[in-house]
Amino acid sequence: MKKTLAASLLAITAIAPGAAQAEYPEKPVEFVVPWPPGDLEDVLTRMIAEDFQAEYGVPAAVVNKPGGGGGPFPGAVAVAGAAPDGYTVGSFILAVPVVGPQLGIPELNPNPFEPLGAFLTYPFVIVAGKDAPYDDIDGLAAHAKENDVALGHFGAPLVPTQVTMALAKSKGFSWGSDAAFDMLDCNSLASGDVDVMNTTLQLVLPCKDDIKVLASIGGERISLTPDTPTVSEIDPALDIALWNGLFVHKDTPQDVRDKIIAVAQKTMASERAIELGAQTGALVYWQSADDATAQVEKDIATLDAIGKMLAE
Repeated sequence: MKKTLAASLLAITAIAPGAAQAEYPEKPVEFVVPWPPGDLEDVLTRMIAEDFQAEYGVPAAVVNKPGGGGGPFPGAVAVAGAAPDGYTVGSFILAVPVVGPQLGIPELNPNPFEPLGAFLTYPFVIVAGKDAPYDDIDGLAAHAKENDVALGHFGAPLVPTQVTMALAKSKGFSWGSDAAFDMLDCNSLASGDVDVMNTTLQLVLPCKDDIKVLASIGGERISLTPDTPTVSEIDPALDIALWNGLFVHKDTPQDVRDKIIAVAQKTMASERAIELGAQTGALVYWQSADDATAQVEKDIATLDAIGKMLAE
């Protein structure tokens, strides 16, 4: 009898931990955006969080963790240090998995993340003020060879900055100065803090009539600026697009990933997400985890070539 009771207790003990585990999600979920509020990744991630909360009945919200000139990497470190349980999800630009491991940040090397999928290609642009004495990249190059031109960017290691630096080298000029900002919008040009900046079209749409779009960064022209060439048209060696996706720690269970993916995929197919893309020139879609992983590998190779170009 004692042996039978002991065996029963052992069986119950073995089953109990699994039985006690609540089904994901059972507490609030945070989507970490490592930038200030307002840009495209923030708006779309908020849509995902709203839909996640509606689907699963738990609080879900965007938490903005801007890097103070450090780009997205402080926010990425915060996600890397969270438990791999799906309750902290990163909404990251491609620089986090592509550039992050190269920067000497221990938490990001080796890359701790895997993509759930990509959902946004930014309408990234190189812009100047309306009164700038140049209208295109060739004009900027001619002016910058005789004058100091200040460039504003979101961080020196980031893809748009690397592309913009490489474009300047390709055109035979260098920037008089450059500086990183958490936000680059209409006020940045109006204040005179910078002469040229690379930013998203979304952030400068309110003053579109007061700026000059010199080029866009990506594989195809932006629908709202169809006459503006892409950087890759100007120099085919600089063919890289700027995208954003959802990332989790590599140890996150697959069933948890699947639930986040299901919501995000539905959000990107929604009318409000599609309308945002049409209004801003962004590409809004859902790219699978496998395809996003392959894109990361391709972008690493492209940026490696750009890095060698800058080192010459």
